[in-house]
This record gives sequence, C-alpha cells and structure tokens, in this order.
Amino acid sequence: MQLGDDHDVLFLHGGATTQFMQVPMNLLEDNATAAYHINGIWGKKAATEAALFGKVAVVADSSDKNNTYIQKTFSIPENTSYLHITSNNTVEGTQWHNFPETTVPLVADMSSDIFCRPADYNRFALIYAGAQKNMGAAGVNMVVVRKDVLGKVKRQLPSIMDYQKHIAAGSLMNTPPVFAVYVSMLTLRWMVQEGGLPEMGKRNKAKADLLYHTIDSLPVFKPTVEKEDRSLMNAVFFLTDPSLETAFLDECKKEGMVGVKGYRTVGGIRVSMYNALPLSSVDAICSLMKDFARRKG
Repeated sequence: MQLGDDHDVLFLHGGATTQFMQVPMNLLEDNATAAYHINGIWGKKAATEAALFGKVAVVADSSDKNNTYIQKTFSIPENTSYLHITSNNTVEGTQWHNFPETTVPLVADMSSDIFCRPADYNRFALIYAGAQKNMGAAGVNMVVVRKDVLGKVKRQLPSIMDYQKHIAAGSLMNTPPVFAVYVSMLTLRWMVQEGGLPEMGKRNKAKADLLYHTIDSLPVFKPTVEKEDRSLMNAVFFLTDPSLETAFLDECKKEGMVGVKGYRTVGGIRVSMYNALPLSSVDAICSLMKDFARRKG
C-alpha cells in the first residue's frame, strides 16, 4: 500500500464496528449530511450508527435484489461530508472492483478485503479495517486517514475517539493490543516477502476464478451474485435443490472443510478465500463439488 505524506496510519483497539461510530464522530457535524452506499448488512450497520451523529443520505441500496449486485449509478447530495462504501461484503458475496469517482471525501470499510489486491489507496480520505481477515489477529483495527479531513467538527470528542489525538500519540494513547499488532506485523512482512499486493491479487484471482468456474459449470449449484460484482474473498452460492444442502455441508465437514455454511441472514453456502488460503484448498473443495454433482445432480 503506497500512500502520500498527507495520510497517516493508525493501529487502534477493537474491530471495524468500532469505526462505525468513530468515523462520523470525527468527520460528520451534527447538522451535516453523510452519504452511505449500502450493499449489505455491514453498510447498513454503518449507516445506522452514523445517523446518531448527523444526517445520513442513503444514495444506493441493493436490497431490492437481496444485495446480489453493486449499484454503480447514484447521486450524492450537495455539501455532503463524505461518501461511505463497504469495499467487500462478506455476507452477501459482492465486492467493488472499480471504486466510485466522487468529488467528496471517500471513506471505505475494507475489513474483509484489505491487502487482497493492488489499488490506488490515495483516492480515499479514510480507510478502516479490522485485522482479522487478511492482516492478522482480531483485536486491532487499522485506520488510514488523510489528515486534512480531520479537525472540522465542532463537537467535543472523547479523547479515545479522536483520530487527531491518536495521530499525535503515534497510536499509543493507551496500551495497544500488543499481540494483535505483532501478528499484523508478521503478516505484513510475509506479504512483502511473497511479492506484495500484486502477488496477493494474482493468487486471489486464480482462487476465485477456479471456484466460480466450478460453480457455473455444475447445475446442482446456483450462483446469485452478478458476475461483474462477485467477491474475490467470499463466494456465496446455493444448491438448486435446497434439500441437498445439509448433505453437501455434511460431506464438507467430513473432509475437514468447516465454516462453509452461509451467513444466517442469507443462507446457502459461503466459501471464504482470504490471502492465507492456498489454491490447493480451493482445488480440494472444487473436487468435492464435482464429485457431489456427479452423484446428486
């Protein structure tokens, strides 16, 4: 991740949900408006928390099709403080592959796809991400912020919620989650040694291409996410015959493939392919899927 001198990087306690409150507290005045682009449960939660601190304009909402696509055409109200997006939707299986062009500060929750690919991160005024997917252990949150967007709200901020105070203290306002930060350091070093974000992007695309090709080629499985919006990190799909789902999940479990049941609000199957997952693991579940389809399809 290459950043200009106008950005600062913070490592803070907690996960991304903490930032649902810290972002509007630091960037949104009481009577001002923030634009929120909602493509799933996490964007909706972020907008709900922001409404506690100012006005929220929902500029896009893909719930009309169960959040199976990303709405790319939308209007932002004048004098908007910022536009918030969720770059990857773990629950629904969608991902931004081309970030929106905007004249207002762009804010992104990148908790589930940070460091999965190269991108122009300087386009963002603020990025926040929980470490637990691609960066390290749960308990630490990374914030990348362009310093000129801070210090503009008039509200009194609790010190622990004030990004400017964290910058001044070098992320050491309080005792940091040392183990989680240390694991993040080791993970980042590993990524650099492996070839950095270009290599992570290449590997993640190969894994996703293999899995989605398998899903598309087997009629027993039913993809629902628009092809152009499919996530590199979380593939969500269903069985054409829902009565076969339990049998499929049982076979996955027997082969040591756990945690592939879809999120409770969506159902179906969800295969997560974060940076640490090797291509061989994706190949293994694809082989299982082909065998299952041969016998059950």
